[in-house]
Amino acid sequence: MKQGTQGSAATGDAVTGPAGCAGRFRVPAQPAGPDAGRGRDRCDRPEHAEGGAARGEHTHGEHAHGEPAPSRPRPVVQRSSVRGQVLDALRTALVTGDLRPGEVYSAPVLAERFGVSATPVREAMQQLALEDAVEVVPNRGFRVVERGARELAELAEIRALIEVPVMVRLARTVSVERWAELRPLAEATVRAASSGCRATYAEADRAFHRAVLALAGNEQLVRITEDLHRRAQWPLVGSGPGGRGRAELVADAHEHTALLDALIAGDLDVVRSLVGEHFNGAV
Repeated sequence: MKQGTQGSAATGDAVTGPAGCAGRFRVPAQPAGPDAGRGRDRCDRPEHAEGGAARGEHTHGEHAHGEPAPSRPRPVVQRSSVRGQVLDALRTALVTGDLRPGEVYSAPVLAERFGVSATPVREAMQQLALEDAVEVVPNRGFRVVERGARELAELAEIRALIEVPVMVRLARTVSVERWAELRPLAEATVRAASSGCRATYAEADRAFHRAVLALAGNEQLVRITEDLHRRAQWPLVGSGPGGRGRAELVADAHEHTALLDALIAGDLDVVRSLVGEHFNGAV
């Protein structure tokens, strides 16, 4: 629940993320034609597009050096699907810090790294602009927004104002059986934290919160808190590669299981204490 604030530095051809997190891009192989190109590896975990952007190329004229396209036929993938995959990878790169605050990234250069056309990359970047993750730099590309401790504290405060009373209310009304169904998600956060990969943990963390809040039956609540949660996971200006270590991530993850135990037990005082502490310590 506490938000990671440190990111890893981007490297050249192989972008390596934090402890146990190989932060590399990979998008599904594209058909020959506009989307043909050279792909890049991502995290070797297949379950999600892992982070790691190309190093901050600042002009459209620069070119990345990727690996040759495979000779075997490649399946046709709809552009909307490619856009979603690119968006997931870029969001992950924001969490790991591979898309570095203050840096400008060119859509065509990132597209070559992905092995796709510039269009889905540009569309994904436009979505990130709507989420205040990047800002458009005319004739250059997109600059990753720089954020500081004050903004992170404000996001934590807003999340606490929304989530704490909702969780307390749910603790009074949701059955033990429903809470028990969330046990796998809580345990998944512990496994993700053990990997030491901030991006993997961030995803598992959001999944647990999303499942808890979904019990309120309010789709707008889930959508708004998901956006706040995602934004709170982006690194701060000046964050270094040291970041939050595996031990800290694991301790944070175990707080999910402790919270779930309190929810199952219906112990409102413990629920209030745990959730409030999480958000107070998120700065």
